[in-house]
Amino acid sequence: MAKVTLVFAVLLIALGLSGYYGTGSAHPTALIPAWIGVALGFGGLLAISPSEKRRKLFMHINVGIGLLGFLGGAVEVVRSYVHGTFLEQSDLVAMASKLAMTTLLLIYVYLCGRSFSVARSSGKV
Repeated sequence: MAKVTLVFAVLLIALGLSGYYGTGSAHPTALIPAWIGVALGFGGLLAISPSEKRRKLFMHINVGIGLLGFLGGAVEVVRSYVHGTFLEQSDLVAMASKLAMTTLLLIYVYLCGRSFSVARSSGKV
């Protein structure tokens, strides 16, 4: 799962940078997916370890970061939708970026949960 974490980290960094430049570099909050990606990437690199305890620790930290990012993104998507703030062009890019981040992190958390479940049922825990 550490390599999957690195893939999602790269995707989130690319999403953050494209959202930042897609809004005309005027909104530094568009870099939030990139910062989440940097945190996941750092944790993913630390999880690539021969030590099983270290790998488990950092993967659990990574899934926690992913879950917090998902929840924060989901709250922002709902808030933007309810308030109708995504009706302008630059806000539409921001809404798409939030939705993409939320979707990516939901998939990541699901894959991690499934991996943890498989590891537990196979007796590797």
